[in-house]
Amino acid sequence: MPVRAWLKLQFAQMTQHISNKMLYKNQSIKKYLDDLAAKKPAPGGGSVAALSGALGCALLSMVANFTLGKEKYKKYEKEIKRILSKTESFRARFLELVDLDVIVYSKYAGTSDKRIKAAAKKESQKIVKEISILCYKALQFCPALAEKGNTYLINDVLAGAELLSAGFNSALVNIDTPR
Repeated sequence: MPVRAWLKLQFAQMTQHISNKMLYKNQSIKKYLDDLAAKKPAPGGGSVAALSGALGCALLSMVANFTLGKEKYKKYEKEIKRILSKTESFRARFLELVDLDVIVYSKYAGTSDKRIKAAAKKESQKIVKEISILCYKALQFCPALAEKGNTYLINDVLAGAELLSAGFNSALVNIDTPR
């Protein structure tokens, strides 16, 4: 069986045993933080990077939502709507990546089978690379929101940029880290 097909099969088998109730996207932030602080292999740095990206995008979306519909910003409405659509799409994907990173890294940490470990590591690398790319792309919206967004929320644009930078950097340190 080709490695790609085998990886997809492994991932499908891992995720079918996990109910929606067990996914962090359906849990409280307290549950996530308690598990993060516990002596568990996951969640860890990869999922934190994804969560940082989701938080950053949520702030950018908030700024866009507070900007839309205001007469003062009417001339930027089309651009702000486009930014809002993208930040919401990225935010949803980051939330998926929080759980995907936990699932894949748990598989990596929970086996001694070298083939499964190698496949899980490869999948984990794809996840953190995607996180870094999405953080970089989302950061590109910050200058436009700082310039054209609701002026009362410039601090939220800056905080969003910091969270996206943290997500980007956290993902980078997880790329090709020897284990």
